[in-house]
Amino acid sequence: MLQSPLASIETKTSWAVASAALVVLAMSFGAAWIAAIALKDIASEVGGSRSVPALASSLAWLGSGIGGIIMSQIAGRIGTRWTAIFGSLMIGLGLAISTLGPPWPLWIGHGLFIGMIGIGGINAPLYVYVSRWFDRRRGSALALISSGTYLAGTIWPPIFQGAIVEFGWRNSMLLYALAEIFVVVPIAAIYFRAPPDTIHPVVSSEAGSEPTRVLGWPTNVVFAMICCAAVLCCIPMAMPQGHLVAFCSDLGISRSVGALMLSVLLGTAFLSRQAWGAISDRIGGLTTVLIGSAWQAVSMTAFLLTQNEIGLFTVTAVFGLGFSGIIPAYVLAGRELFPPSQASWRIPTLLLFTGGGMGAGSWIAGLLYDHFGYYAPAFAAGIGANILNLLVVCVLVGRQRLRAVYA
Repeated sequence: MLQSPLASIETKTSWAVASAALVVLAMSFGAAWIAAIALKDIASEVGGSRSVPALASSLAWLGSGIGGIIMSQIAGRIGTRWTAIFGSLMIGLGLAISTLGPPWPLWIGHGLFIGMIGIGGINAPLYVYVSRWFDRRRGSALALISSGTYLAGTIWPPIFQGAIVEFGWRNSMLLYALAEIFVVVPIAAIYFRAPPDTIHPVVSSEAGSEPTRVLGWPTNVVFAMICCAAVLCCIPMAMPQGHLVAFCSDLGISRSVGALMLSVLLGTAFLSRQAWGAISDRIGGLTTVLIGSAWQAVSMTAFLLTQNEIGLFTVTAVFGLGFSGIIPAYVLAGRELFPPSQASWRIPTLLLFTGGGMGAGSWIAGLLYDHFGYYAPAFAAGIGANILNLLVVCVLVGRQRLRAVYA
């Protein structure tokens, strides 16, 4: 007998938990933005090499992906509350260690402490955790919490810019470490209790069996294609975010305006991501990825053609509007295509590849700048990666629609 279609695990508490997760992620990811704002200040201490601070940001992204796989398994055993509290303390420690560099203390503080055991204990576990509070509007909920990165990027760059001018980048990191711990620890302790039991309709004795094929192809082949697409789209996604302030400075635009421009980029991303969440609930994860990726490719191309302040404000806003729905759409696609029982490892693995792509994009842009002395080659490389992503996603979406027609 089928369970009533009206039964749902979603309540007001579900949205309270998601909102708490948003605040926690906004504070946690704020730690990684200081190095981006202070990129030229840090580079000046290592002979002007921008790849050094860019690598710190990259290691934070990559570390968060690797740590997310491990910490999600731990969260499944001891609870997300405790991994979030532990992660918050490690982010604070990582910021303190980073002040002893550059280069090595900066890299270790960002890669190991801020990324792997800091954000890694918070980001991926919260995706899995919050998804278990929702069954009807899961895409909207995932879009909300994944906006924590962009909320951090909206709020903190102008504040960090002022703090760096006033106190220096090292003291700014120490002050933020205290603020992040003060906010995250009590929120995690109060809100992140055990999620409700998922309501499963009972259809047959075979309902619990694990599928061996997805879209008519072997399950892991499809998953590998999604992970590959995630890396390719996140490489260009990271380049403006990690280098926009320095890019503006190179064009004669003040760093304070560049920080404001970064806030505009991520502010529009935060607002539009909520719309993308509602859209993905209607059209599905893979189709949302396709639309967002195409939008990102066009707006990345516009960066190559724009060098004045008004034009860059416009391009950054358009870029933020387009790319913002991509990462939660990948997570939603994973939940749509693969069994819920595999979410605890597939979602963190997918986030590892998105984090790896973000890390690679920021670092590659720094390396190419150091080699050529300007950012056009880096942005061109990002566009190339974006085009490859579109090819992979088009294959997946085409296969999905073909299977729907003949189902």
